[in-house]
Amino acid sequence: MYHAIVFFPLIGALIAGLFGRFLGSRPCEYVTTACLAFAALLSWGVFLEGDHAVRVQVANWFSAGDLTVDWAFRIDTLTKVMLVVVTTVSTLVHLYSIGYMEEDPHRPRFFAYLSLFTFAMLMLVTADNLVQMFFGWEGVGLASYLLIGFWYEKPSANAAAMKAFIVNRVGDFGFSLGIFLVFVLFGSVAFDGIFPRVNELKDAHFHFLGHDWHALTLACLLLFMGAMGKSAQFLLHTWLPDAMEGPTPVSALIHAATMVTAGVFMVARLSPLFELAPDALVVVTVIGGITAFFAATVGLVQNDIKRVIAYSTCSQLGYMFVALGVGAYSAGVFHLFTHAFFKALLFLGAGSVIHAMHHEQDMRNMGNLRRYIPFTTAMMAIGTLALIGFPYTAGYYSKDAIIEAAYASTRPGHTLAFLATVIAAFFTSFYSWRLFFLTFEGPARWAAHDHHDDHAVSHSAHAHEADGAPGHTEGVAHDAHGSDAEPAHRSDLVADDHGHGHGHGELKPHESPLVMTIPLAVLAFGALFAGLIFKDRFIGEGMDAFWGHALAHGPDNHIMHDIHHVPALVSAAPFIMLVAGFVLAFVMYIRRPKLPAALAAQQPVLYRFLLNKWYFDELYDRIFVRPAKDFGLFLWKQVDGKAIDGAGPDGIAARVVDVTRGVVRLQTGYVYHYAFVMLIGVAALISWYMMTGLPKPVGH
Repeated sequence: MYHAIVFFPLIGALIAGLFGRFLGSRPCEYVTTACLAFAALLSWGVFLEGDHAVRVQVANWFSAGDLTVDWAFRIDTLTKVMLVVVTTVSTLVHLYSIGYMEEDPHRPRFFAYLSLFTFAMLMLVTADNLVQMFFGWEGVGLASYLLIGFWYEKPSANAAAMKAFIVNRVGDFGFSLGIFLVFVLFGSVAFDGIFPRVNELKDAHFHFLGHDWHALTLACLLLFMGAMGKSAQFLLHTWLPDAMEGPTPVSALIHAATMVTAGVFMVARLSPLFELAPDALVVVTVIGGITAFFAATVGLVQNDIKRVIAYSTCSQLGYMFVALGVGAYSAGVFHLFTHAFFKALLFLGAGSVIHAMHHEQDMRNMGNLRRYIPFTTAMMAIGTLALIGFPYTAGYYSKDAIIEAAYASTRPGHTLAFLATVIAAFFTSFYSWRLFFLTFEGPARWAAHDHHDDHAVSHSAHAHEADGAPGHTEGVAHDAHGSDAEPAHRSDLVADDHGHGHGHGELKPHESPLVMTIPLAVLAFGALFAGLIFKDRFIGEGMDAFWGHALAHGPDNHIMHDIHHVPALVSAAPFIMLVAGFVLAFVMYIRRPKLPAALAAQQPVLYRFLLNKWYFDELYDRIFVRPAKDFGLFLWKQVDGKAIDGAGPDGIAARVVDVTRGVVRLQTGYVYHYAFVMLIGVAALISWYMMTGLPKPVGH
């Protein structure tokens, strides 16, 4: 059964990838979707059975000295949760993509990549050892590169794919060092060889970079560096918003079930190590809190509907790491579980909006869509309520538990994490309702698209230049750093009269086909009821029996019990924040729609700071990209051009060529020239003998 869950997506990927040209697009769509649906059905069966942890041996992978690596599946509660999340969301994304990608000529390649992405993530979550996990870890990185750059005719898509790949290499370097150190310490990379021995090494030290480190702390920090890259945490987050250049179903899969959840899963899987490295958990807590706050502030002013949701993912991942950092591992995984439903719903709902608007993503060019796409509007409303943690939705149970855990914790950094998550809850409510009001309420600003003034023409030209070849126009124009390519005073211009021609004639939004709306309905059910149904198992009275030994809780870790004794004001804080965010968004975008533009004009520095994402792209460009480019240019022009070529092809070799050219001139073919040269030679020889004398015989 477990073999089928893991390998059926791979079979679908191979069929679509190798034989798609012969089978055609529609059979590839059906085959890959059916393979994922079968895997999802089996995953739910395994999850609901609730059997004890098992180890399924597949094969002996390789042996090298003391290192023996098996290919095996570690099946426990944590694995089962991830199997359900990955296969369910991936199945719905496959089904949704049949409608969304209908006009794309390269659908077999797209569905092959989607299934490959899913297989790599399944390999990661079922890994029985760190090397197998690293295989899946790099597999999702490769698949994300292929999917983000799927529309390779777009320069922006190619740049975004390379950015995601390169930024993740930074984190993966730390992750690989962490794996090496774990092997040095434990003599094994298998979890069954690591976890039982963690107490033996809780006081061990390791000499690294001229300093004696607490061994487990160093190993966990290096491993967490990989999680920071893969899960887009603060400082290594810059690739995530640019990943929106891929098709919208890709965004849903990356943000809800694969890739970004890999880092959270890895820390949860290695919780026995992290539990004995409290200093590393402090770093996890602080980074998570900063990420939750930072991403929420950036989401306040973004205009691309997908980018707003992308920054909400970044922020919610920060919540998950806060939970892991304070020791509330079950709450962090519970939020990963619930987040998968409402985040996939929001992204696919946004895709339905984009589909209705002929690939328009700028929310300032939307409005009043509730009249035209009522079902999508309802789905987006449900996703929004779950995201902000409205009572009794999925996000309410998991998100509130994390905030309460941050308050109840006694570990260093918990106060920062608590304040950051509470403030982020307010920002999340504001930008979520901002997205909803700009898109579905207010005047129909898309109706102005039929007016082609000079500004419209220039903007369309700019967008066309950014988007590359015709036919792949999903996305609004962004500058070289991924920021909106427009002036600050148009940040929230609700009453904009400037049109943006799209070449579709008169625009009339339309509801998406059934193949796209069915996945939305399924995800909406999960966004509404997943928290209510599973809260007792994940974080309630049945928590200990449900998780078993899948997650580690030290003898002094009582955080999941302490959250039930926090002050009432702390428990009410998330609800107060979501109400305040809703009221502010309602006032600014419904009651007083001119207020946002006025505030942006009044605070241009702050507005540009947030719109440009705290200028991290510009900062990294100045610190890393430009020096690397200048160094490469120096090696090319000075070292290779002047030194190597100057001493080689343009130096000694060139002089040899010059000499041979001179010698060639002596070969004229005239006899009298040769006779003259011979005469000169004889004269020179006689002159030399006359001046030096004849050589004396030997022995005299």
